[in-house]
Amino acid sequence: MTVLLFSFLVLIVSYFAGILGALSGLGGGIIVIPALVLLFHVDMHLAMGASLISVMATSSGAAYGFLKEKFTNLRVGILLETGAVVGALTGALLVSFFPRSLIAIILGIVLLVSAYYSLRHKETTELDKPSHPWAVALKLEGSYQSLKGPTSYHVQHVPLGIALITLAGILSGLLGIGAGALKVLAMDQAMKIPYKVSTATSNFIIGITAAVSAGVYFAKGYIDPIITFPVFIGVLFGSYTGAKILTRTTTKTLRVIFSFVIIAIAFELIYKGMKGNL
Repeated sequence: MTVLLFSFLVLIVSYFAGILGALSGLGGGIIVIPALVLLFHVDMHLAMGASLISVMATSSGAAYGFLKEKFTNLRVGILLETGAVVGALTGALLVSFFPRSLIAIILGIVLLVSAYYSLRHKETTELDKPSHPWAVALKLEGSYQSLKGPTSYHVQHVPLGIALITLAGILSGLLGIGAGALKVLAMDQAMKIPYKVSTATSNFIIGITAAVSAGVYFAKGYIDPIITFPVFIGVLFGSYTGAKILTRTTTKTLRVIFSFVIIAIAFELIYKGMKGNL
């Protein structure tokens, strides 16, 4: 395969990864890594480096669309980012001590757990429960434009949300992903923030988290421009397209997309990891 053909195919795959990443709040990296490793036989660490750059692209492309539509809760995003950054730096520093096969298995398990909790979640949100005292003090509550019109929401269990986001940051640095799955779950289920707001805010957070990890990956030589450039361009445009689609998509549809895409990827990664074919 020539470099030109390789770049074109990676660009196409990355575009669709960006769409799915923006729709689900996962970040395109969660799809880019398996695609590069399983389809194009790229080294796991190089795929993880390209993934982190793609996550930054997802955040840049999707954040503009979500902010324009007023889905992103900036106060929540900035608060949770403090834990995510500390976790991301910790995870990135540990990456050299974990074998590729183990990383693939961990990533697969994280994806399966994320899909399970997303599918079992009930659409009825606990809107009547008051916000956590921290949420009130920091003015984290907000509203967004749902299909039923302007909808206000409370923010609960803030300390638990920060703890989960810190864990997501560690996984982000360790696995080379945005760990958007855990970020969405932390906001959606622990903090009881509406799913679309959680997705939009996750896209805002993952870019900063990935930038912290990417610096460490670059120093370790895991960023290859030949792989990274088409991934970045594809995911950037795909994420902007995904942000446009999300505003016209039902929450139930988003959960189904979120869950079944990552279930398929998870089983493939676990299988390859156990076989040692990475």
